[in-house]
Amino acid sequence: MKKVVLIPGDGIGTEITTSVTTILEKAGAEIEWVEQTAGLTAYKEKGNPLPDEVIEALEEHRVALKGPLTTPVGTGFRSVNVALRQKFNLYSNIRPARTLPSIDSPFKNVDMVIFRENTQGLYIGKEHWVEEDDTKKHAESIAVVTQEASKKIITAAFEYARENGRKKVTLVHKANILKLTTGLFLEVGRQVAEDYSDIEFEDLIVDNMAMQMVMRPQRFDVVVTTNLFGDILSDLASGLVGGLGVTGAANIGDDAAMFEAVHGSAPDIAGQNKANPLALLFSALMMLEHIGQKQVAEDIRKAIYKTLVERKVYCTPDIGGEGTTSTFTQAVCDNI
Repeated sequence: MKKVVLIPGDGIGTEITTSVTTILEKAGAEIEWVEQTAGLTAYKEKGNPLPDEVIEALEEHRVALKGPLTTPVGTGFRSVNVALRQKFNLYSNIRPARTLPSIDSPFKNVDMVIFRENTQGLYIGKEHWVEEDDTKKHAESIAVVTQEASKKIITAAFEYARENGRKKVTLVHKANILKLTTGLFLEVGRQVAEDYSDIEFEDLIVDNMAMQMVMRPQRFDVVVTTNLFGDILSDLASGLVGGLGVTGAANIGDDAAMFEAVHGSAPDIAGQNKANPLALLFSALMMLEHIGQKQVAEDIRKAIYKTLVERKVYCTPDIGGEGTTSTFTQAVCDNI
């Protein structure tokens, strides 16, 4: 029995985590949940969006499943998601985007996995004011790219490709302009690729990559890039297959992992039984694979696909159904 930290999150978080844990239990997942509170809910209750007990639980159990957390825009506390990634050096943000049965999308046969470096780039938050005068404000932000972190994420992408029968790794950069930072990332990528002669390697400038993704997304397999580019492109990839509500995400380091829904906490529909659990459920399947329960994950995936074929009856309105969180959950359980 594997102990996993469960962070339900804010807004719809409680509803979708209840759905997911119900489905995993029905499928026979051998998991003991260790529930913790973080985000806006914890901030209101304890004055701290990331209480010490959350950190302690993650340090002990090393695996977490996390629902959506609310982060204030512009003011207030920094992102708990970013803090957890940096604290546990979860350098690989892994975002699959696959075409799903019955989900509306202009694209067919999309099956790409984006590896985003998760701890560096512009998202380290090194910002400062050069001038703070109200009439002449000037702010600067610093991006950091290291050889070590680049090698880790690029190697992780190649290893994933090899282990999962993938044929190609595409490295995305802006080395024509950002010659030192993303130039270093590209240089490391070319070096790592030499050790994986069985995997095709290509590199693309980020603006070209964005265009290619919306013209011929089927040409991409495994994609690896820096933090900011990965944040944008992974959301774009989700949009190609139906949106953030139908794609999972993993954050994996050398000795810890966190799996999460990357969509918002949707407080406007919280408590109304309208929330779509698919994103968190697909994240949970990635977690099951990570902890060695691959057959359970496959059983649930088949049940999800069968449920999606009959989405009109069972699925939530955001993906074209007339059902609820409860009807979707029960249908997946019945199909296992």
